[in-house]
Amino acid sequence: MNFTILTKELKKGISLTEKITGRNLTLPILDNVLIEVLPNFLKISSTDLELGIQWWGLCKTEKEGKIAIPAKLFNQVVNAIPEEKVTIKEKSNTLLIEAKNYKTQIKGMPADDFPIIPTFSKDLFVEINAGKLKEGLMSVVNIASVSQIRPEISGIYFSFEKETVKLVATDSFRLAEKVLSFGSKGGYKNTFKEPIAFILPQKAAKELINILTDEDKDIKIYLSESQVLFETYLNGMEHQEINLISRQVEGEYPSYQEIIPKEAKTKITVNKDDFSKQIKTAGIFGGRTNEVILKIEPKEKEIEIYSQDSEMGESTLNLLSKIEGNDLKISFNWKFVLEGLDNMKASEVTFEMQGNDGPAVIKPIGDPSYLYVIMPIKI
Repeated sequence: MNFTILTKELKKGISLTEKITGRNLTLPILDNVLIEVLPNFLKISSTDLELGIQWWGLCKTEKEGKIAIPAKLFNQVVNAIPEEKVTIKEKSNTLLIEAKNYKTQIKGMPADDFPIIPTFSKDLFVEINAGKLKEGLMSVVNIASVSQIRPEISGIYFSFEKETVKLVATDSFRLAEKVLSFGSKGGYKNTFKEPIAFILPQKAAKELINILTDEDKDIKIYLSESQVLFETYLNGMEHQEINLISRQVEGEYPSYQEIIPKEAKTKITVNKDDFSKQIKTAGIFGGRTNEVILKIEPKEKEIEIYSQDSEMGESTLNLLSKIEGNDLKISFNWKFVLEGLDNMKASEVTFEMQGNDGPAVIKPIGDPSYLYVIMPIKI
């Protein structure tokens, strides 16, 4: 191989692909990225056998070829190059990297040893605005929890319908749902004839957030029986830039909509920022269980937020609130409450409760696209 590429492009490609590699004593080839020189393009690939990332960047190709190179070492070397352009050649499984005032060599491995990354039929796909998908994923991705007993809750549930995309995550103690609605606004195209759904592992979802931009670009999604491909394109070109290929989580996602209460026995309406500050302050005395207690009396115009730690002390805070329904004294994990609030942009939120045993729902006022369900701590 022999090619010349802008150093900033090479840095971009290796930084995106290197992240999922790591020391693997059983399969040392997984510590490498695969470098392929194609006509006018450099392609860099990495995989951990469950997740794969492929990146393409423009280059000046003198001779095609491919080689596997230690990912972290290559990343360190590339980021140390000060020049604008770099020329890279391969000779006897060694990568020769040259710039105006720079020259180094990296020993590689045969490209044939690198695992095959799956390919997909591209007859059917979903095309969605990347910025909107990123925003939606960021509001649910941290809610999922790795579970060996219930692997289906270890990922993000994607559900695609005619004009909406639902993103759902749960750890069985709380649940977040974000609905992306499109209608006639554009930014969404679904060529599947029936509704489709899959569960994406949390690790893959976090990597997907990393590769998505806030720009007004689209991303295509393709499915196979057990895997999913997310594909972005180079600006102004009909050529892919980044492919993220992941296994799907096996199993059926819980019928989560059945646990979302339709009505509330007690409902409070509060300023989101003020509520967040009070909950965070009360959390200082939340103890090992992170417990804070809400005392709600409809006759009053404020709620009481109480926390106590046997070793540190206690805290009692009051917050102005609109209150509807029954008296209630209820306990929550303050960190869980705060994380739900942090994903809401509205200035006011409602907190709807069913009593001490049932799930509670936090909703941003004026934004029906997001809801957060949280289970109380039994007092």
